[in-house]
Amino acid sequence: MSPTTLPAAGPEHGHVTFLGAGPGDPGLLTLRAVEALANADVLVAEHEVLDVVRAHARSGVAVVHPDPGPSSDAFPGTGTPQLTVVDGVSTTVGLPAVRDAAHLVMEAARGGRRVVRAVSGDPGLDTYAAEEMLACARAGVPFEVVPGVAAAVGVPAYAGVPLRDAQGADVRFVDARTASDRCWTEVGASDGTVVVSTSLDSVAAAAGELVAAGRKPDTPMAVTVAGTTTRQRTWSATLGTIAQTLKQAKVLPSPDGGRPVIAVVGERSAAAQRDQLSWFESKPLFGWRVLVPRTKEQAASLSDQLRSYGAVPHEVPTIAVEPPRTPQQMERAVKGLVTGRYEWIAFTSVNAVKAVREKFEEYGLDARAFAGIKVAAVGEQTANALIAFGVKPDLVPSGEQSAAGLLEDWPPYDPVFDPIDRVFLPRADIATETLVAGLIELGWEVDDVTAYRTVRASPPPADTREAIKGGGFDAVLFTSSSTVRNLVGIAGKPHNVTVIACIGPATAKTAEEHGLRVDVMAPEPSVHKLAEALANFGLRRRAAAQEAGDPVTRPSERRPGARRRRTT
Repeated sequence: MSPTTLPAAGPEHGHVTFLGAGPGDPGLLTLRAVEALANADVLVAEHEVLDVVRAHARSGVAVVHPDPGPSSDAFPGTGTPQLTVVDGVSTTVGLPAVRDAAHLVMEAARGGRRVVRAVSGDPGLDTYAAEEMLACARAGVPFEVVPGVAAAVGVPAYAGVPLRDAQGADVRFVDARTASDRCWTEVGASDGTVVVSTSLDSVAAAAGELVAAGRKPDTPMAVTVAGTTTRQRTWSATLGTIAQTLKQAKVLPSPDGGRPVIAVVGERSAAAQRDQLSWFESKPLFGWRVLVPRTKEQAASLSDQLRSYGAVPHEVPTIAVEPPRTPQQMERAVKGLVTGRYEWIAFTSVNAVKAVREKFEEYGLDARAFAGIKVAAVGEQTANALIAFGVKPDLVPSGEQSAAGLLEDWPPYDPVFDPIDRVFLPRADIATETLVAGLIELGWEVDDVTAYRTVRASPPPADTREAIKGGGFDAVLFTSSSTVRNLVGIAGKPHNVTVIACIGPATAKTAEEHGLRVDVMAPEPSVHKLAEALANFGLRRRAAAQEAGDPVTRPSERRPGARRRRTT
């Protein structure tokens, strides 16, 4: 058995995995952590890591998390977090509403269940994990430990602050909440790097402790809040100036002063080189809230690309896809595929692929039914949807990914080489006639079939509508004229500080007709090129602010009514 193979759970005591969920970025979970989560019967997690780990748990797993009310404070008399038990389906598990974590973990493990106890950072540095492990050991409950990225290590890495240099200075880790006078004296007398875990409103006090213990007031200090997330923010100062720096940045005083931070102190910590080493916060769209008004099924890959640029995508479906009102035409066409009625089938969207695939499954067919039929796809995304279905398209436009681009490469009908002259074109009810007319001109007969209907989606939640109209989003990506019309129709017009990005001239024209100023246009009609164009806009905007000596801000942080320059 390899060291990472899941051990068998005991029939009576089950098994517990103490798992480090890292400092906040979901991508920092280890492969072993993902494996353990996928096999868990019960998930025990505090609120701050629940979203990170729950995505990897299987459907229906029971979830233990903090009571969102006052009971999320420390459990009286023990100092351990209070946790409630909630079934993943909807009902409460038959355990007391509030119990200390160690008892809940053992209770959940009974009956042979696999329990994952997820903690922020690394279990070895968690305040209570060791106590819970000892409780399991005393009760005979087998457990294992899956290390995670500790906040004291991961956050400085994301802040661009290496903890050691070529001279190999010592690194000391201090929790300011529990540090003794002796601890402060020792780190004050050292010339090594000190990593302090504290809260935002206690940073100045921690700096004062270090100065009082012997550190020079001009010692560099970097303070990071919300590390490894797109809310991350870092301030560079010295032990003597950090209080004034936070005040001038209007960070303090604040009702959010209790937020945890990681502070790195030391001449050798490279805090002075943050401008060159800050790889995370300098991403082109770092922290931007970007609205993605698309059909839900099509938004995933675009959102992933936006995240790679540091953005926080917010998907708002503006179009809902429904079956055609009269399905008989579609049913006859699918049967014609099987009986050899068509030489070609042309897919002009991912939704068309989905509609045909669903009809195939309804009849018990699979990709083998395409044998002997040539398949065309209007673009890369449609081609990928076909490949996922098990069908490799014979024709994808070599140039523009559109109906016009498809016609450029489509061969004319040749009665010598083409035994059948008919093309099946499953499409939306509102599709244009460009492709049909072009195919007819090339000598083909076309069965132009409505495979699905596009209708306006329901309005998004009230807080999303308010953010759209009030300037809460930094940018919005419009991928078609219909997304412009539908978003304005269901949610209102985006605020004038929001950057408007359009996939092409026709979409831009529709946006302008609705009173929107277009800031970004894709160089070619591709959603990925559109996201890339927005990232380039963000880079130029950041560079302009830095050249002018201004702080780098997001569009939503700008003064309402500030003039913007159109960029294509």
